[in-house]
Amino acid sequence: MKEKTEDHALMDKIVSLCKRRGLVFQGSEIYGGLAGTWDYGPYGAELAHNVEELWRKHFIRERDDVFAVQSATLMPEAVWKASGHLSGFTDPMVECKKCHHRFRADQLSDKKKCPDCGGELGEEKVFNLLLPVALGSVEGKSNMAYLRGEIAQGMFVNFKNILDTMRPELPFGLAQIGRAYRNEIAPRDFLFRVREFDLMEFEYFVREADWQKYFEMWRIEMWRWIERVGIEKDKIHELEVAPADRAHYSKRTIDFEFDYPFGRKELYGLAYRTDYDLKKHSAESGAEMSYFDEVKKEKFIPHVIEPTFGHGRTMFAVLLSAYREDEMNGEKRVYLKLKPEIAPVKVAVFPLLKNKPELVKKAREVYAVLKKEIGAVEWDDNGNIGKRYRRQDEIGTPQCVTVDFETLEKDDVTIRDRDSGEQERVKVKELVAKLK
Repeated sequence: MKEKTEDHALMDKIVSLCKRRGLVFQGSEIYGGLAGTWDYGPYGAELAHNVEELWRKHFIRERDDVFAVQSATLMPEAVWKASGHLSGFTDPMVECKKCHHRFRADQLSDKKKCPDCGGELGEEKVFNLLLPVALGSVEGKSNMAYLRGEIAQGMFVNFKNILDTMRPELPFGLAQIGRAYRNEIAPRDFLFRVREFDLMEFEYFVREADWQKYFEMWRIEMWRWIERVGIEKDKIHELEVAPADRAHYSKRTIDFEFDYPFGRKELYGLAYRTDYDLKKHSAESGAEMSYFDEVKKEKFIPHVIEPTFGHGRTMFAVLLSAYREDEMNGEKRVYLKLKPEIAPVKVAVFPLLKNKPELVKKAREVYAVLKKEIGAVEWDDNGNIGKRYRRQDEIGTPQCVTVDFETLEKDDVTIRDRDSGEQERVKVKELVAKLK
């Protein structure tokens, strides 16, 4: 019971910190909030962007075999019929006859009793997660489309375009980061289960005979990413998904599960989708989805390995992994031990006193240089130095630079390290190189 209480306390601390420091806000909060939606504040938006950029760097820019695409979030009904999502993208739902709250039946220990009010639960129903959109300006005359429930289909329907324009050789991948939507029955647990979210994902096209080799290659690469982005590896567990629990298109799936405060849940997925999607779209659309091997003079439909990364869940796992509490100079402090690559602010610059024009002028000069060379630099002259350090610690700023009276005499500044709290004097002319 104690462990559960500590986990709930950690969850509360993370949510509170995100609100207090401008990382994450409830969606449409001033109107009471919309369940399953979250907005990123100034620091959260920067953290989100940095995670995306690091993912692009790791999986696209540092490789020669992966191409970036960006597909539309609206797709016609025909796409989802072909992919099997109209019939297979469902959750089992039950509704309380008394309070009318809805729940996923597969997540209830007692499927007859409402966990909220104790009332009787109704019969289990199939609930489709796709969000329909009626397109058209004339009343009664519209075309049915859907907000995409996954971003994979945008890559599959563009497969032929990529073959025609890029002339890639197998194996190769198509990658994108984009918004997806799911009409979740019961969104909950902060950024974990939401109705609107970003996915980071790619489809890696291979010969059928090679799928196991590349499945293992990407499994290892996903572990490298986990370490690079700053998620605690000790909290990650691989789960071989049983055939009955796999998606309709998958022949093998591994879930990378993370120890969240509310239990061990899925963070990432690695699936072998076979040639299911390309074959379906070829049959339904009439488009040629075959790959022609110029060397072996063979034509065939490739098979697919799919590593999937939930962006919001990555943010959540990163925050949980980075959260620290300790004592410094006799005071309790909270800080985020973020990797410098993804920290919203890389360096903060302080004048020791804001009412001393000579200090402010010099600090502004230092700030301007760092802003040009490093970019993500923040100016802070509000409150005493201790309070400024605490603010920067809570958003994960790795280094703070203070301009004081000694700076005016010796042209050096104090650099203070976030994690250790240690300080050192560095010449202004050496500051950029030191920080980089």
